[in-house]
Amino acid sequence: MRAPLGLPFGELPTRVAQLSRGAVEFRYEPRGPATVVVFYGGHMRAGLALGEEVFASGGCSLLVVSRPGYGRTPVTTGASVTGFADVTAELCAHLGISAVAAAVGVSAGGPTAVAMAARHPALVERLILQSAVGPLPWPDRRTRVGARLVFGAGMEAVTWATLHSLVRRAPNTGLRLLLGDLTVLPVQDTLAALRPEERAELIALFSRMRSGRGFVHDLDVLRTPAALARLAAQVRCPALVIASRKDAAVPFAHAQSLASAIPGAELVESQAEGHLVWFGRDWPSIAERIRAFLTPPEMPTQPSRQSL
Repeated sequence: MRAPLGLPFGELPTRVAQLSRGAVEFRYEPRGPATVVVFYGGHMRAGLALGEEVFASGGCSLLVVSRPGYGRTPVTTGASVTGFADVTAELCAHLGISAVAAAVGVSAGGPTAVAMAARHPALVERLILQSAVGPLPWPDRRTRVGARLVFGAGMEAVTWATLHSLVRRAPNTGLRLLLGDLTVLPVQDTLAALRPEERAELIALFSRMRSGRGFVHDLDVLRTPAALARLAAQVRCPALVIASRKDAAVPFAHAQSLASAIPGAELVESQAEGHLVWFGRDWPSIAERIRAFLTPPEMPTQPSRQSL
């Protein structure tokens, strides 16, 4: 049986740091000397967890931040992609973190991870992108217009209260509605492929998501793919780009564009049914690839003088 993705049935404790550019909400779980920084995508915040088990099982410390507009991070804190990358670097210094084993960017959090790797090469050792937005227009016009209506000021709380109630009271209907925009496949096929524990994880996740002002903010700051392309070209650390061709939320072309723009990046194609690569049947093998990517190669043993 696959190891759980690490999403508890409740909110994880977070803190707020007051930094030079404003407040930032974060969750810091120290385990070992290697620290992974996670930037989640839309509707996620530091109090939620998804796919973190791969890092925790390797003994990595975790620093998860709420991007601008999500959780308790104001939309004004490092409002641009590059600005928030700099805020996160300052947060690392504030916490005494001198090296980041990997900056991890998920979905709409991908550009911030790219910016952090590009702008702070002495801090960030590796880059991992999962279903990440790349240097292409995103999202499509229909999604952009619809998102401003249902996640805009005055409607966001109503939208999520309705979705939370639906997922808890009629989980099949709620999952079908929410997963429908994440896959190019018939949503019934995606639902049928889920194991019972995976369904429980998704219900727990969807029943706690919120957008705050974050998702509408994302729509504004991620409108300049040329700027992201320039940042991607500046990345000099090893990079792993993971995505599925069946993703409807962030098309596979984004992963291809990231892998082409980042020098030496490796593209790993997931067989997942859609955007949520952690629920794919091949996730255990991808998780192993991530763990190997995070493990520094052993230095060759120098022969002793006696053997010379």
